Amino acid sequence: MSEAMMLGLGGFVVLVALIAVRMPIAYAMMLVGAIGTMIINGPTLVLSQLKTLAYGQFSVYDLSVVPMFVLMGAIASKTGLSKALFRAANAWLGWLPGGTAMAAIAGCAGFGAVCGSSLATASTMGKVALPELRRYNYSGALATGTLAAGGVLGILIPPSVVLIIYSIIVEANIVTMFMAAFIPGILAVILFLLTIAIYVAIYPEAGPKGGMPERREFTEATVGMIPVLIIFGLVIGGIYAGLFNPTPAAAVGVALVIIFGFIQRTLDWTSMREALLETASTTGMIYLILLGAELLKIFMSRSGLPQEAALWVASSGLAPMMILVLLLVALIVLGCLMDSLSMILLVIPFFWPVLVEVNGGIYQMADGAGYGMSTEDLKVWFGILALIVVELGLITPPVGMNVFVISSLAKDVPMIETFKGVLPFFGAEIVRISLLVAFPAIALWLPHALQ
Repeated sequence: MSEAMMLGLGGFVVLVALIAVRMPIAYAMMLVGAIGTMIINGPTLVLSQLKTLAYGQFSVYDLSVVPMFVLMGAIASKTGLSKALFRAANAWLGWLPGGTAMAAIAGCAGFGAVCGSSLATASTMGKVALPELRRYNYSGALATGTLAAGGVLGILIPPSVVLIIYSIIVEANIVTMFMAAFIPGILAVILFLLTIAIYVAIYPEAGPKGGMPERREFTEATVGMIPVLIIFGLVIGGIYAGLFNPTPAAAVGVALVIIFGFIQRTLDWTSMREALLETASTTGMIYLILLGAELLKIFMSRSGLPQEAALWVASSGLAPMMILVLLLVALIVLGCLMDSLSMILLVIPFFWPVLVEVNGGIYQMADGAGYGMSTEDLKVWFGILALIVVELGLITPPVGMNVFVISSLAKDVPMIETFKGVLPFFGAEIVRISLLVAFPAIALWLPHALQ
């Protein structure tokens, strides 16, 4: 192993240690990347890169979609869309055993379609659905576990900020990634609803039936969901239909959410100011992490560590499918230690070369011969897989950010109960990952059909 590679490996260990002691990951990646590159090539190279690196990163047109979708989600969380979604879902599903929990999942999916953030989805829907779940005496584990798990739907169902960042990293088409995420997102909703149905079949007292709504109440609730369908249809449907690219689509979404908020009188200038400040803060954090990731990528590429790791894995003698499984397990473990965006930025530069090396042997023909996907299909399929695995980190200890968000809303429910409540949904996610590994067409069919 060369000195540069040893330095790259040491840098990675230092990076994990800095993250473990709670240094912000953006600063940790900047520090390790800059110092590592200085050691290999001297300070002049780093200084010359810093002159243009930030501008080169942040002036990319595709990246302008991030603050727009963040703003759409920030405004949507203040307009009452979440209440309308949950009310409609509860009118349709609340009369079933576990129906109010099912309504919370459906509401999370709907809100995720106009938000794109897992934490925002969990927090917003938690405030709306938790009082109703308590009113019907749902068990603490099922109520909080459902809301924590439902929050993860915000990260996959388009639009998704993390999916956009992944697309930029691997140079995949954002529209194609949005298309690929649609069916896996719907599959997650179906599996979560089945999980609740099975749970309440085993523990009936955990999720009592709600009342059957009157016809007038049912109609009003259903009509109240129409604005969300219009926003989702124009934004995501417009992208799928090729009417506009993601950035103008996000601008359309922001305008529609603002109009809805002012018509419903749930949005005022104070809320607008709060949404703008929240957007600026979140976008600044994302851009800073992107800059740190770029500095780290420069250091790692000059050390040769990712390329050598890919060659070592390819020559290890392990079956390609086993290598894929190990990569996914590593993503699950790392997801327990850091947030989703940071993990995508940190590990994809390492995992992508490995996946390309073993691509030709992941799937086996009847005669034992291997075949691989095209590079574009591989980017799309692995991106969806990686994003689903990243979701698991949001509901697994010790980080489990969604669990912490819901626990802050349900202070009377011990956190251990919430972690117990998300376990069945964790199992549902494992089933979804297995289906996507076994049948890549789940992610690839819609992009191919629409193109």
